[in-house]
Parts: sequence; C-alpha cells; structure tokens
Amino acid sequence: MGLDLTLFMADWERLGAFPVEGRIDALDDTVWPPGDDEGLRCGRSGGWRWPPGRPGAGWCAAYEFSTTSGSYRPHCHAGDGWADMRPLVEAPLREAMDAFLGGLLWDADPAEDPALDGADGFFPPVTDPRRPHLLLVCPPEAVARKVPAWKEAEPRLDALRAPFAAECEGWAGRPETFDGFVALLREWGAVVTEAAGRGWGVVGVP
Repeated sequence: MGLDLTLFMADWERLGAFPVEGRIDALDDTVWPPGDDEGLRCGRSGGWRWPPGRPGAGWCAAYEFSTTSGSYRPHCHAGDGWADMRPLVEAPLREAMDAFLGGLLWDADPAEDPALDGADGFFPPVTDPRRPHLLLVCPPEAVARKVPAWKEAEPRLDALRAPFAAECEGWAGRPETFDGFVALLREWGAVVTEAAGRGWGVVGVP
C-alpha cells in the first residue's frame, strides 16, 4: 500500500459548484495554491491546514495526521485490524465502532465503498482500482452520523485492548501498538467532529 493520504474537509455546496472532473484539483489548489512555495516548505506538524491567509475561515482545509508520516498504510492497517478484532468486541461498542469507522478506515462490504463510484457521481468514478482517484468519500450527512457513534465509542476504547492483543499484536499488516491505534482513532474523531460541526464532508485522495 505505497500510497499517501491527503485528507480534506470541504463545504460540499461550494465544492459542488466546480465541474465534477475538477473538484479534486479545486481542493488541492485551494489549500496549496500554485506558487505557494512557503506552504510547500512547511513540514507536517499535525492538524488543519487552511488556504493561505484564511486560517479557519476558508471553504476547505486539509488535515495532517500527527501520528503518521502522511502514508495511507497506517490507516489501512487500522481498518484491517478492526476487521480482525471486531468479532471479539461486545455488541454495543462493536456497533458504535462500525458506524464510526465505516467509510473511513473500514467497510463491511468493500464493494460498496463510496470512493469506488465517486460517491454517486459527486467525484469522478474510479476506472482503475490500481490508480484510485479517491481513497474515501464521506458526504456531510454521513459525517454527521459519525459524531454520535464516536461519542459512544471514545470513552470505551480501552475495552479494545484485549481484542487488539489477540488479533493484532505482532502481526504484519496490523497496527504495531494499541496506543498508536487509539491515537489514530482519536485523530479521526477530531476530524469528523470538526467537519460535522461545519456541516461539511470529508474526502481522502492519494
């Protein structure tokens, strides 16, 4: 999984004003405008990156994960880890985690991944899975549903420690440590909480 992940949140109405084929480029060019050499020189420090001169006030922003180096691999490993451990998790927490992670890091049915069809035409569909245009798509209404699921799951994350130890520790292709796994989940919780508070959607591109 030699891909990087660039994660955006965006005002879906503003983004929808661009032609379908240009929406991914619009996100990229807004947050990192052509010629913004200063922005390109900045290291990854974690948190939201807003368009130059518009901190907190633009129509889109990119999130930089402080727990990763920008690679998609840790997110993929976290999703695979959850798929392995979920049968060992009690139903209420399992259901909350499924609702939170579904469409972000994990899919109950990968064939129904919204990124594959461009979220019903909002983005260009993927024509070659080996060269995806999108890694995830979570429209505003889906983001909003994740906030109560996260609020239900977050206080109980320590209950995942034993299932993690049983199914992930020491296995290649799975999160290396429980603390690292939980730290990544908390970053995703911060992402969906911020996006939902604005009524925005989330999209991840390679």
